[in-house]
Amino acid sequence: MFPNSQTMIACLARATAFTAFVAVHTVAHAQVPSAALFVAPEVTTVAAPAGTPAAMPAVAAQGMRPAPSDLVKPAAVPPPSTPVTAQPIACSAPAEFSHFDRPLLRTMARLASGEPLIIVAIGSSSTAGAGASSPAANYPSRLAVELKQRFPGHDITVLNRGINGEETDDMMARFQNDVIAAHPQLVLWQVGTNSVLRDHPLRPHAAALREGIEELKATGADVVLVDPQYAPAVIAKSETPGMVEQIALAAKEANVDLFRRFAVMRNWYEVQHLPFEAFVSPDSLHMNDWSYACVAKLLGAAIAEAAIRPITSAAAHPAH
Repeated sequence: MFPNSQTMIACLARATAFTAFVAVHTVAHAQVPSAALFVAPEVTTVAAPAGTPAAMPAVAAQGMRPAPSDLVKPAAVPPPSTPVTAQPIACSAPAEFSHFDRPLLRTMARLASGEPLIIVAIGSSSTAGAGASSPAANYPSRLAVELKQRFPGHDITVLNRGINGEETDDMMARFQNDVIAAHPQLVLWQVGTNSVLRDHPLRPHAAALREGIEELKATGADVVLVDPQYAPAVIAKSETPGMVEQIALAAKEANVDLFRRFAVMRNWYEVQHLPFEAFVSPDSLHMNDWSYACVAKLLGAAIAEAAIRPITSAAAHPAH
């Protein structure tokens, strides 16, 4: 019996030691500090794997058994953000900058007769449409759309005779072929920008401008001058204010109308607080799609008003 007793005692001792070993390690594992298990990263965002639900079960506090409702309660999920939509810029300008002082008698008579109305826009790059995304976005193209909306049923054509880089003398050399030959009832002459960009003196330009206006008036067409654009590359030139004044004076002396583009665009910047990027191309000189369209809208309104202004003498002037 003694050997068997010793064997039994040894077996019991080994079993007790094993039990104690398991218990010690179990307790040690259970008592690992919570900080070691839940150390959060500094700032880390991890994308949820594909198929992960948008709301995960809430985690119960350590040492507490989660209630059944906690197991299915979704975590707070922020509502989806509303996409920010850029608001369109309103096209506007003070009336005194986009109103013609004189009625457009030839244009008025042609519209009254129901015959086709021909308008020629002659100028340099800002007439040709530099800075526009397509030919359809330049100001003469947009003006044609505006006028057809204002005068539905009328045959209205706006011819774009703008050429990049030209000055007053260059345009005058084209008057016969590009303007007079089309027999327009209205001529829009955009002028002056390239002269100041190239630092040409104002006095010789004044003489050429007066000569050009008289040549256009001799055709019997209504004449509207369009002065330079208000853009960083233009206003940086010292002669720009003088050029704007010169064109205004020439229009007054010759009794023709003036579209004050410089004042309109200056109002956008200084009064309406539009940044140049909103209406000037990245080259800091030419207009963009929005400003071409806005100028066309304002110019179209001015033409329409001056062509339907109640002037009884308009019928005395035959259409050309």
